[in-house]
Amino acid sequence: MPRRILLITQWFDPEPSFKGILFAKELVSRGFEVEVITGFPNYPGGTLYDGYRVKFIQKEVIDGVLVTRVPLFPSHDKSKLGRVFNYLSFAFSSLIYGLFFSKRADVIYAYHPPLTVGISALIIKLFRRVPVVLDIQDMWPDTLKATGMISNSRLLGSVSKVCNFIYSGVTKIVVLSPGFKDLLIDRGVPENKIEIIYNWADEDVLRTKTGERPQDMVSIEGFKVLFAGNVGQAQGLDVVLDAALLLKDDVPNIHFLVLGRGLKLDDLKRREKELNLGNVHFFPAVGMEKVGSFLGFADALLIHLNSDPLFEITIPGKTQAYMAVGKPIIMGVSGDASNLVSRADCGVCFEPEDSVALAEAAKGLMLLDSTDIQRLGKNAERFYNENLSVMVGVNSFEKVFNEVIDMRQR
Repeated sequence: MPRRILLITQWFDPEPSFKGILFAKELVSRGFEVEVITGFPNYPGGTLYDGYRVKFIQKEVIDGVLVTRVPLFPSHDKSKLGRVFNYLSFAFSSLIYGLFFSKRADVIYAYHPPLTVGISALIIKLFRRVPVVLDIQDMWPDTLKATGMISNSRLLGSVSKVCNFIYSGVTKIVVLSPGFKDLLIDRGVPENKIEIIYNWADEDVLRTKTGERPQDMVSIEGFKVLFAGNVGQAQGLDVVLDAALLLKDDVPNIHFLVLGRGLKLDDLKRREKELNLGNVHFFPAVGMEKVGSFLGFADALLIHLNSDPLFEITIPGKTQAYMAVGKPIIMGVSGDASNLVSRADCGVCFEPEDSVALAEAAKGLMLLDSTDIQRLGKNAERFYNENLSVMVGVNSFEKVFNEVIDMRQR
């Protein structure tokens, strides 16, 4: 009989997700039976996607994968209370379904964030005696503090205690970087309980380009540096405007492009108008099937997070996406993310929040000849294929799942 995985994640296709349908399909292709428990799609805008409405339970099959959607409170705006209800409602619904309605699984995979998914998975484990693999993508409470969602020290301390309780109760923990592993060890998690599995990108979709330049980019001539993704507090994209101001008169043919949406987007647009910048351009978020074309027609791709100890052990997911399309990277994240770019020899690293350094990095890449630019791009793609691809990542997860199932059956 095929081994059965119960995959619990608050965000799943058609929402953007690192471990979505691509992950589930790969597991099915390797002989696992997979059921996904997720919510009704509303991320990142906080409103339900067209064609969906919240029900008690909705089952659908996506590319051969059984997806069970359970009710939640849709929210993802500046309201902290709304975000809390969003997290708690899905945790409760997934717990009820997992306890009373789902088939008995051989292993539970829980995607964190939010932390509440880990709570749900752990309670199901205790009652149904099923091992849990917890995939930590955000280190709580550190992320809550760094992004400004929670600043109260007592509340952060309470969240930390809940984290430690979950870490002690799950069977295995998967993390996305060496720094995450080191931090968990410092917090008392046994080293042999933690596995490092780097994230991957949907390389097939990203590498499928129409061959036509995205219409909005046609009028932009010069060296284009593109940032694609969430435009939030943590991304600190004021540094882009400051760098653009420095380059505006000196090197006017360097253009910064911001593709995406987020809580800070309107603030950035207002400031760009106040500064009267002609070298910063904003583009609305597009579906993943179109992202590859934007990335492919940029000259360099930008990653930036604010200066924070947490981000030094974080590898933003766009790192893998950028590498997969074979473009030079300008990395404004210290620590593990910069180390990855340095190992791959695929771009330039600069200190976060340093607009002068960003301006110099962009100018330095622009001055390279086409052969060197192509070499950096090829290095990025080669490193991705050998170390970060879907095949490499799912191979590692398959090994972890089989190990914890075999431990249970002994």
